Amino acid sequence: MKSDSPTDFFEPLAQRMRPRHIDEFIGQERLLGSDKLLRRLYEEGALTSLILWGPPGVGKTSLARLITKKAEADYVEFSAVLSGIKDVREVVERARKAREERSRPTVLFVDEIHRFNKAQQDAFLPHVESALITLIGATTENPSFEIIPALLSRTKVLVLEPLTSKDLEQLTLKALNDCERGLGRLKAQIDTSALDFLILSSGGDARSLLNALELAAAMAIRDAGGHKLITLEIAQESVQKKAWRYDKNGEEHYNLISALHKSLRDSDPDGALYWLARMLEGGEDPIYLLRRMIRFASEDVGLADPLALMLGVSALESYKLLGSPEGDLALAHLAVHLALAPKSNSVYKAFGLAISDARTYGPLPTPLHIRNAPSRLMKELGYGKGYRYAHDYEEALVEQEHLPKELLGRSYYQPSDSGREKALKEMLELRVRLKKNVKKNDAPS
Repeated sequence: MKSDSPTDFFEPLAQRMRPRHIDEFIGQERLLGSDKLLRRLYEEGALTSLILWGPPGVGKTSLARLITKKAEADYVEFSAVLSGIKDVREVVERARKAREERSRPTVLFVDEIHRFNKAQQDAFLPHVESALITLIGATTENPSFEIIPALLSRTKVLVLEPLTSKDLEQLTLKALNDCERGLGRLKAQIDTSALDFLILSSGGDARSLLNALELAAAMAIRDAGGHKLITLEIAQESVQKKAWRYDKNGEEHYNLISALHKSLRDSDPDGALYWLARMLEGGEDPIYLLRRMIRFASEDVGLADPLALMLGVSALESYKLLGSPEGDLALAHLAVHLALAPKSNSVYKAFGLAISDARTYGPLPTPLHIRNAPSRLMKELGYGKGYRYAHDYEEALVEQEHLPKELLGRSYYQPSDSGREKALKEMLELRVRLKKNVKKNDAPS
């Protein structure tokens, strides 16, 4: 007698449930809806080189296979990780024979095409250009970062979206009821709460959902009537821990750090905490996050709240002392403080202007009167001549230039009215007024 375990099928559920026809494909209505681009290409059996860019488990491989089947082309899968130039030559020769001997086009499907090195991409380029090979690449990374411009210009990039909750619910129920390829023979049903949990945990990834569903169905106990019920508890056990879609070196990394940075700048502590949590849960290095927030304290908070920079350094030391997970709270502490701190980029802008002048004017000579004069010769050459020691004057204020003559009159630092910097602005304005009252020939106090 057959066991009711889904492992009796030789292939995983996610593999068995791949669509056999475009009408079985679930999701991506923006590309496959009536009269949409990819639907028209499919129905006409047309072949064009494509880059399918989207998160895991949204149907990139299935689409490549369906397109190839409809066009009656040879289908070759190529590993960007395991294959080298020699394998490229073999694929090209195979495609040439298919065209010459059987008048068959060849579709080369490259999963994780973002892992192609430049030599591999260059090797394929002329054969894609001549249409000997129709290239369909699948990637979770932004193609503009990973694919050489020449190859990118010869392909059409299509963006696939994560599957919606409605898509995933349809897929789940279809897999449960399909007796031929799915779990229908198990007579399994699923609680609404369990279904909602699996959908949420999948993150829009059909493969992840079906893997969890298959395990949950196997774990469920039959009742007296021979039926199985997947409860919330079973669903949670089948998932264990949600796998976050996060690549520390890819576009998602830059998307999330940008979201954190802008939440801090826009004084939104809730947004800052959420994006901070997302990155930590995705495996981001906490030291990297602390470095970014310390930079933010200088660039976006500045002297409006001098405590922010000190708190950033303190949070870094706290994390080094405690590590994760205890030290993660120091990051949250810092994020909330930075979000709620008054903001000023005055120092950032002032330093940028100073850097620009330094680069534009080159190594301008230091004015003689503020040069150091440790030797007799230097004194004879005028080093330090006319220097006025500020502490010898009332309020330590002295009218004296400190910029090269080519930059006289420059004013880099313009404090804002935000936070602590408002007081600094008032102090600066007061010092300017007092300096104007100091005569160059005033005697020291």
